[in-house]
Amino acid sequence: MNDINVLLALAVDALEDVKATDIVVFDTTRLTSLFERIIIASGSSNRQTKALAASVRDKIREAGGNIVSIEGEDTGEWVLVDLGGIIVHIMQPAIRNYYRLEEIWGGEEIDLTTIKAAVQKQ
Repeated sequence: MNDINVLLALAVDALEDVKATDIVVFDTTRLTSLFERIIIASGSSNRQTKALAASVRDKIREAGGNIVSIEGEDTGEWVLVDLGGIIVHIMQPAIRNYYRLEEIWGGEEIDLTTIKAAVQKQ
């Protein structure tokens, strides 16, 4: 799967399917060459964060995408799903507030509705 916007839309849809909250997406192309986008989302419990990560994994695989790795599933407080060009951070609110990834990776936030509309036109 080569189109980053399709991958992004699939990942966000997977998060929304399992009721993730406070989903934000940042364009990181000017900050690092390791990946192009970062998604940060919250889950209310260990069980939900694990379910959110599983939803992303399953939806990406069903579409023919590749999962590079998944980290943090053992505790479920913070699960990271590496999709190659996109890194998905799924965190419980207390962990998210403590680490404040939006401050580290923030900047150019991407409007999700614009991405989804562009993907639907393809």
